[in-house]
Amino acid sequence: MNQLSEHYLEDFAVGQKFGSGRLRIDGQRALAFAAEFDPQPFHLDETAARRSIFGELTASGWHTAAVTMRLLVETELKPAGGYVGAGPGRVPMAPASAPR
Repeated sequence: MNQLSEHYLEDFAVGQKFGSGRLRIDGQRALAFAAEFDPQPFHLDETAARRSIFGELTASGWHTAAVTMRLLVETELKPAGGYVGAGPGRVPMAPASAPR
């Protein structure tokens, strides 16, 4: 990486923003991901999902995390050494995402 694209913590300013692309989590992709990696009923079965705390089919939080990682890696933000081990010791789950 060259110096223009690699950033160390001291290179960041308070309030600095970086953009990313956009990815849509559509129903078929959400179902395929859940079937393979997170086969819980509220991700796979509409009837079970309606009876769940979500009230509808939801995308897996792990799918959402994977999409987030892809967007991070493809953003203009390039931290020195990449994103390996970045973040807190525990991964908080985002609110449920309804596939569209």
